[in-house]
Amino acid sequence: MSVAAAGVATPVDRLPVARTVLLGALVFGLLASISVTQIALGALAAWVVLARRAALIPPLRAPLLGPIVAFAAWTVVAALVSARPLESLVSAKGLLNLGAMFVLANVLSEPQLARRFATWLLAGLGVVALVGLVQVAACPGVDATGVLRKCTRARAFYSIYMTLGGVLMLLLASTLPRLVCLGRDVAWLGPGWLLGVVALALTYVRGAWIGFAAGVLVAVAGLGRRGLAAALVLVVLAGALLLGLPAVRDRLRTIGTLADATTRDRVAMLDAGGRLAKAHPLTGVGPGQVKHVYPSVATQEALRRSTSHLHNTPMQIVVERGVIGLAAWLWIFVAFFVRGTAVLRALPAAAADDRALVLGSLAACVAFLVGGLFEYNFGDTEVLLMAVALMALPFTLAGRPAPTAARS
Repeated sequence: MSVAAAGVATPVDRLPVARTVLLGALVFGLLASISVTQIALGALAAWVVLARRAALIPPLRAPLLGPIVAFAAWTVVAALVSARPLESLVSAKGLLNLGAMFVLANVLSEPQLARRFATWLLAGLGVVALVGLVQVAACPGVDATGVLRKCTRARAFYSIYMTLGGVLMLLLASTLPRLVCLGRDVAWLGPGWLLGVVALALTYVRGAWIGFAAGVLVAVAGLGRRGLAAALVLVVLAGALLLGLPAVRDRLRTIGTLADATTRDRVAMLDAGGRLAKAHPLTGVGPGQVKHVYPSVATQEALRRSTSHLHNTPMQIVVERGVIGLAAWLWIFVAFFVRGTAVLRALPAAAADDRALVLGSLAACVAFLVGGLFEYNFGDTEVLLMAVALMALPFTLAGRPAPTAARS
């Protein structure tokens, strides 16, 4: 009698359970711990190899492989020709984060797994938002330890408020379309989304606010008439909450005005970045090298005389990697929008939840790109990994049978 016939679980039988556990760990890591995220992704990569050998998943997928390889290859070239090749190569290790795209596109081998993963993220959004709100409300105003350290601006489990702002921006934009399609589940997931909006406001990260607004516009534009009405109700509720926060209203008034010192500093960075890009047009100064060259080009208007990044993702990419690196970076996102839009159009109207999943991914990517005009979020590991995880979702549905009825 075989082991399987005897009812004894084999290593292959345990693979689906291991996937569920590792996906849960990944969700926790994305929301609370970069170390857990990296460990979970490494374990999931090994899981993909084992599951494929056991024929538990279809042939491996490599979405956006061409542009990602092109960007990675040119990054290595830019590092090798920089003034400090070894240091620059070490700084380029962030390229490994893009590998999460391939891992998740294969781990989430069935549409229901992708939907479950997205729902877990939506549920976790409320928990993280609540931590951020308690953090600010209970802030003692003096030096503290643990979650109340640096608590004047919401940061939850992250080291800085900008990271929380970037993560919330992505999650809020991506989950808005799904929230509209969740039916009765919206009663317990909806409040978490609204708490997320308030927590985003309390990070006081204006670039994340603008990115979120751009993502919401994409999500609302892609929803049907009924979905549009539901989304507008959520947005109006969120706006009403924000109007009740005087500090947030004051912060909103500083957007785009040169009377704000931070805005003037960002403009000075863009000016310095433009001059660096002209001086090193082909390969840039190399990854991680801005901190060495910025002091020599910073203008008198710059508030800080030293910085490792320019608070603008496209500018940082072209300064570090030149115009070819920028073109390869843009190719990644152009290819994503082309492929993602094709997946959305191929899904039938009855597959409401799957369409919401893809639309949310597109909205999150728009938020990421717009937010990146004000912060170097491509260099923020936690934000980049969340963006890549959300961008992988459309490829889990591409070419697979869609459900015949809406999932509510």
